[in-house]
Amino acid sequence: MGRELSALFDPVSVAVVGASDDPAKYGHAIAAQAVRANGRRPLHLVNRRGGTVLGRTTAPSLSAIGEPVDLAVISVPAAGFEDAVDEALRCGARAIVAITAGFAETGDAGRVRQQAVAERVRAAGAVMVGPNCLGIADNTTDLFLASDSFTPGGVALLSQSGNLALELQLRFAPHGLGFSRFVSLGNQADVTLVDLLADCARHQGTRAIAVYAEDFGDGRAFAEAAASAGKPVVLLTAGRGDASARSAQSHTGALTTSADVVGAACRDAGVELVASPRELTVVLAALNGGRRSSGRRVAVLTDGGGHGVVAADAVEAAGLTVPELPAETRERLREVLWEQSAVANPVDLAGMGEQDPGSYAATVAALLAAEDTDAVLLTGYFGGYAAADGGLGGGGTALAAGEQEAARLIAARHRATARPLVVQSMYPDSPSCHTLRAAGIPVFDATEDAARAVAATASATTGTGLTPLPRPAPPLTATGYLDTRRALEAAGLPFPAAREIHDESGLLAATEEFTGPYVLKALHLLHKSDAGGVALNLAGPAELRAAFREMHARLGAPAYSVEAMADLSDGIELIVGVNRDPRFGPVAMVGFGGVLAEALHDVAFGLAPVPAGRAERLLRGLRAATLLDGVRGRPAVDIAAAASAVETITAFAAAHPEIAEIEVNPLLVRPRGVLALDSRAVPA
Repeated sequence: MGRELSALFDPVSVAVVGASDDPAKYGHAIAAQAVRANGRRPLHLVNRRGGTVLGRTTAPSLSAIGEPVDLAVISVPAAGFEDAVDEALRCGARAIVAITAGFAETGDAGRVRQQAVAERVRAAGAVMVGPNCLGIADNTTDLFLASDSFTPGGVALLSQSGNLALELQLRFAPHGLGFSRFVSLGNQADVTLVDLLADCARHQGTRAIAVYAEDFGDGRAFAEAAASAGKPVVLLTAGRGDASARSAQSHTGALTTSADVVGAACRDAGVELVASPRELTVVLAALNGGRRSSGRRVAVLTDGGGHGVVAADAVEAAGLTVPELPAETRERLREVLWEQSAVANPVDLAGMGEQDPGSYAATVAALLAAEDTDAVLLTGYFGGYAAADGGLGGGGTALAAGEQEAARLIAARHRATARPLVVQSMYPDSPSCHTLRAAGIPVFDATEDAARAVAATASATTGTGLTPLPRPAPPLTATGYLDTRRALEAAGLPFPAAREIHDESGLLAATEEFTGPYVLKALHLLHKSDAGGVALNLAGPAELRAAFREMHARLGAPAYSVEAMADLSDGIELIVGVNRDPRFGPVAMVGFGGVLAEALHDVAFGLAPVPAGRAERLLRGLRAATLLDGVRGRPAVDIAAAASAVETITAFAAAHPEIAEIEVNPLLVRPRGVLALDSRAVPA
């Protein structure tokens, strides 16, 4: 159910502590916005000197109001903050918005003060946003407690940046977007991003949730809340290029960055991850109408070859396809277009729009009706005929009227189908494009924005899923190579036969247990191959003995492992690892492995544990995935067995929080079954 936040967004009464008539003070801006509620609820302005603010009589303290206060906004100097919070709680406040700064963001001492305040708030059964925040607003309840006003709409913005909200306000306007809520997250001492995300998911006035976050706090909880939101969640975050906090003692650690972790969490949770305020706006505009593409096949319609080619490239760069249309669809297009029109995809009117603007509408209708098309992108000149300059060569009134009629027909056809239609126009502000926007059709001036919008309709709410973390298993008492290997074997992961040895007598005993060829490994090294601590394909006891003597003389390891050498001739080596991220918990990595794991860097990520079905999708998404199906005479390998092994390894790692990193490399995948050839674990 989540935390009860009704007192934050629809309080019975509000008090602004620190209200001021001085425009330079934040208490003035908050008070000026608060009075816009125009009697929706009692509003009290508090200034310790008394007098008036904005022509309204103030109270010198919360206690002097003489009645309970449901929500208190506190904008006072840091020295008086704790006293103001305590007084608010004594006056019955169920919610506090803490504007005041000077706490965790200043260092350890400020963090201690902040934590103490948050504990008192929670002990009183209240909630607090901030401190160090810029306020909140809820257009659905006429709650205006931020320094700026926000155009009403269906987007809830949860942000660690106030200026970003102002930029989005400007970017939203051309697309008819607005805000249901705005919350400045601040230091999240009490109410967290996860709390707010869950509440906005329940909020009927919110259709989509936009998040700008630099600190997720509990990233796993964020992903879980987003996955269960039931409405689009779009995330803009910073710092994704830096390596996450880890020891990086394994290939998995070395290959995993914060960008990988956040990207995996967003994909699994069905969150749209964006890189800029502009892209965030594009995605929200695309998702605003609620349309979702059932696949990734896009039909591109243009009235000029150049626009069509550029749009097709942009669509494919966005991860979609522009397939050649089948014969049946091309024949239907031929019925509405003239001879020189191209109908393969991109579909090019080739000048017919100038002769008959209605051809745009007829072609859009045919493409939206085609069973082999999942979405349509109209790109180019449409909108120019009705633009203020009259279009090409003056265009003329007839063409302008024809285009506006075509826009009305396109809008009607769009309303009658569930397939997404996105438009890129050289004249996005033309009357024709306004008609399209009014019908819920996203219109953009940049081709790459239109392509990204189509991609958003294809990927929204299609997260691969989050699997709950298992209960912790009894901790491993040791994480050495053989200890980890035995634990993984017990979990169901197959390994070749092996025996730990310390001397030549143990070596001889191993050769009597299983036949060669053999592998010899020194056990005191984390990266055995790099240090010359692995000898492969030792044909028999004599070669094994010689390799042992040489390796022992050089490394002097306290113990060694003698193992049966696997047949590598028909298999492919993978790497499967799990790195425990400080924010998102266990994160799995799968890819092509062996000694070339870091050189190839062909890997994919997901939040662990990864069930077999999701693991197979990760494997098939690798750049060189065709190798798994067999190439140049090599047989296909057992992908199902590989996916099952990924599930085993990642579930094991997720159940052992005492392990910071675990890795199986290589995992040999053969035409039938898999075999783990090496493993390592790094304790937390």
